[in-house]
Amino acid sequence: MTLCAAVAFVFFYQTTTPDSRYGAGDAGRFDAGGMPQAGARLQFTATAYCKGDTTASGVGVRTGVAAADPQLLPVGSVVRIETPNPRYSGVWTVMDTGPAVQGRTVDLYLWSCIEALEFGRRPVRLTVLRLGWNPQNSIPGIIDALFRKREEERKPPARLPKPPAPASAPSDAAPRQE
Repeated sequence: MTLCAAVAFVFFYQTTTPDSRYGAGDAGRFDAGGMPQAGARLQFTATAYCKGDTTASGVGVRTGVAAADPQLLPVGSVVRIETPNPRYSGVWTVMDTGPAVQGRTVDLYLWSCIEALEFGRRPVRLTVLRLGWNPQNSIPGIIDALFRKREEERKPPARLPKPPAPASAPSDAAPRQE
């Protein structure tokens, strides 16, 4: 009996249980061997860097620029990063790569090297808004919402109905006969 209990304990101890909140939504959006699709919500590890003048894409470094593995998030990708600290949460554009940025790691550019060191390495939730430069690889909901809002703002105001024609007062003159 003790042996059966020990075997059962070892068997269940080795079992991995997926988190149902995120597992069901991401299952069809990410293949372990390929790139995620727009809209995918993924767990990443974030680090921060502060050195350098020019990114791999040729633009200068600035706040809002991130480096990522080009096999996973190609240059030009736009991602939303959620961290417990709202200072680092927001929309970042992947404009850089690096030999140390491999797999599910994203490296965020921060102007202050002291702040980058304090940032350290932390888990983040990353949502792919656009994959690479192609706008067709964007989340349709965001683009549609922006265009709908713009079109609603452009609509002319509703026209007022025409006022009824004024009633003509009866005249004292006799009607003309022809």
